[in-house]
Amino acid sequence: MTALTPGPRTEQSAAEDARDESGPRRDATGGRGGWRALLVQPALVALGVLAFVLWRSTVTLSDTEARQLGAATLWDSTLRHLALTVVAAAIVLAVAIPLGIALTRPALRRLTPAVIGIANVGQAAPAIGLFVLLAIWLDFGFWTTVLALVLYSALPVLRNTMVGLQGVDARLVEAGRGMGMSGFAVLRRVELPLAVPVILAGARTALVLLVGTATLATFIGGGGLGVLINTGITLSLNSLLISGAALVALLALAIDWLGRVVEHVARPKGL
Repeated sequence: MTALTPGPRTEQSAAEDARDESGPRRDATGGRGGWRALLVQPALVALGVLAFVLWRSTVTLSDTEARQLGAATLWDSTLRHLALTVVAAAIVLAVAIPLGIALTRPALRRLTPAVIGIANVGQAAPAIGLFVLLAIWLDFGFWTTVLALVLYSALPVLRNTMVGLQGVDARLVEAGRGMGMSGFAVLRRVELPLAVPVILAGARTALVLLVGTATLATFIGGGGLGVLINTGITLSLNSLLISGAALVALLALAIDWLGRVVEHVARPKGL
């Protein structure tokens, strides 16, 4: 009777085995609660926007309030706020994820304390102080604001990238290498797929942090919805102050929801 012997293992099958052994499978919708749970947050954002529109159409405002809360002004401020957030987020992702990957490789692992220390300084410093110091050193405006936002929000993405990769079972990495996979193939087919949920969680945290911190752009000529808050404080106009705070909160909820959707869509099958 001929003994059955397993066929040759491929890089793809090794990666699939790594995913299978990494932990319990989630349902096909991509996580606890599935897609149905994602419908609650946009509904709350829609209700908030509707409430703001109804309030705006029913109250009597002064000339300053009407000008600041006009549709054109609000639209421009929102687009400016989104531009600050999106550009800063793109730079953070393009820099922090590759850097986090590099710092988990043996050749650069000794640099980890220094890099993390620098990233900690960027977030530990008071945000308004960081913005003002950069504006004095460089210049006031959009790109100085973007730089300040990048320095302030890079840590969650960098740290989560490193934690996600370091959390991969070493036995899975060794199994991939033992099957003839190169270091890059192990990273691409085993380590990164298993670390994706943690990396995406860090990116979502950074996005929400960016939306809130971007309100400080008004102090260095960056614009955004923070102008409403600053004007409300300066002129003691509670309507502008509350409107600015509410719109920033709604925008943060919307961005957070988009991040959750991306997490569900980008999560590898079997995780």
